[in-house]
Amino acid sequence: MELVVLLLVMGALLSGGVFAARHSARQKERAARAELENQLSVSKRAADEDVTKFGEELQRLDADVAGHALDEMMQQDYSRALDAYDNAKQSLDAVTRPDEIRHVTEILEDGRYAIACVKARLAGQPLPQKRPPCFFNPAHGPSTQNVMWAPAGGAEREIPACAADAERVLAGADPYIRTVQRGAQRVPYWEGGPAYSPWAQGYYSSWRGSDMLSGVLIGSLLFGGGGNIFGGIGAGMAGMGEGMGDMFEGIGDGFENMGEGLGDMFGGMFD
Repeated sequence: MELVVLLLVMGALLSGGVFAARHSARQKERAARAELENQLSVSKRAADEDVTKFGEELQRLDADVAGHALDEMMQQDYSRALDAYDNAKQSLDAVTRPDEIRHVTEILEDGRYAIACVKARLAGQPLPQKRPPCFFNPAHGPSTQNVMWAPAGGAEREIPACAADAERVLAGADPYIRTVQRGAQRVPYWEGGPAYSPWAQGYYSSWRGSDMLSGVLIGSLLFGGGGNIFGGIGAGMAGMGEGMGDMFEGIGDGFENMGEGLGDMFGGMFD
């Protein structure tokens, strides 16, 4: 009878330990999934704003090219810009994970350079140099030069800037910085948190290791680690893994406790 009672008690203890471990693991997994879903929503919203803005730029470009005979090279650039818009929309619709947002902004980065080429050809000017996007707002398109600039409370660094922002910085004015929502306030995108990491990295992925980024702010933030938004988005998945680890650890503890109880029981019986 004592053996039956003890087995029932140990079974209850084991079941309770397993239940508690599973409950803790499920809570952590739910929290991690909620965080990933939030990151996906935030990053998709930023990319959607850029796709919309790119479409508006194409509408203005349509007006610019209207009435002009497009030679073969101009037509190729124009078609590339139009294709970029369609591809960016399709890529955005297919996104299911936060890290996939980078594919959307990679497409937009190339499309904006195509627009710049069309405008240069229309004006009879040399094609613009292929440069990284403007750091202050990648949606401004390709940068035209690097300027020295210091963020609030930070050290001065060399930054790639579009023509308009470069002119403002050199004149002592503030550049037009892309801001994003963080809580109840809007902040520069590089302070927006890890949700914006894939969105930003997509714009500069083709420039990784480029001399144009070496030593500048985005070179270290995007690819060197240690930035505000550029550290990746693996925390959520890590949390899920920790939760599963806790669950199995709890199950193991339950079996260990059960074994100790049975050992004490049989030891008492032989005594």
